[in-house]
Amino acid sequence: MLVSTLLFMNSKNKNLNSESLKSRVHRYVTDDLTVRVAAVDATAVVQEMQRIQASMPLATLGVGRAMVGSLLMSSQLKEGQEVGLLFKGNGPLKSIYAESSFSGHVRGYCPHPQYQAPQPEDGLNLSKAMGSGTLSVARHQPYQRQPHQGLVNMVSGEIGEDIAHYLQQSHQIRSLVSLGVYLDLNGGVLAAGGVLVEVMPGVEDSVVEALYQNYEKHQVNVSKRLAEGENVTDLVGLFLEGIPFTELDHPYQIQYFCPCTEERVLAALTTLGVSELEEMIQEQAPAKITCQICGRPYEISIEKLDLLKESLRKNSMH
Repeated sequence: MLVSTLLFMNSKNKNLNSESLKSRVHRYVTDDLTVRVAAVDATAVVQEMQRIQASMPLATLGVGRAMVGSLLMSSQLKEGQEVGLLFKGNGPLKSIYAESSFSGHVRGYCPHPQYQAPQPEDGLNLSKAMGSGTLSVARHQPYQRQPHQGLVNMVSGEIGEDIAHYLQQSHQIRSLVSLGVYLDLNGGVLAAGGVLVEVMPGVEDSVVEALYQNYEKHQVNVSKRLAEGENVTDLVGLFLEGIPFTELDHPYQIQYFCPCTEERVLAALTTLGVSELEEMIQEQAPAKITCQICGRPYEISIEKLDLLKESLRKNSMH
């Protein structure tokens, strides 16, 4: 299993391909059908997550990697299916959640996005910020009430290693997982992406050996290479050097997506009742509400609270 890394570069050196804004997960398979690969430039969606949550480097690193990992895993599912990753630790970050669908919708969240390590040397130490705990993986399928759940202990808190451990323990799939988020000197996301290589049962030992030799030879730092202008096909070529492979069709554009809306927030506020809404209005300040799944903030004005209260009051009279 591989360990993802986070590096810094000056923001004036930013040189991202405009196509990253229209990115998709690329899928590949070796010609003997024994190794499948997924790769993605997820820069735009991780930038959007950071914008929404105003996350500091540690949370950006953790949530960004988890989002990339979920995108790679969900791309190997089927139409209409989703995967959710919940990392729960005893460290100060507490938890990281990411969810994505086969069609490219992705979101991620950390309950403490502004956390900063008290010691400078731990400023990028995600393992320490997460602590020990568990990784829960939920696979959602259409028309199925309950998702399929898998649970393993986190082996490092570094996200990529934990995903590789899950695949090995729950699905007996050996894998190489390389996830990365590349930040500028101010902590802004310059590039984010990843590669997931999964080895199917029955693969020749020579193929497995070639995969690991390629990784050791190239030491692929995905996010750094993306920031420098390489594309995901170039990166996959490094992992599969000397192994014939073919790209599969997967046309879905990835986007940061959460079904939360102001209308849903207003609907949720109706459950408070007239008296509690009146108390909020009396405070003479807008109600500030944050989606607990994606971290998107909503500000409901006093005027809207008053209209909501009056609507509830009138309905209660009928």
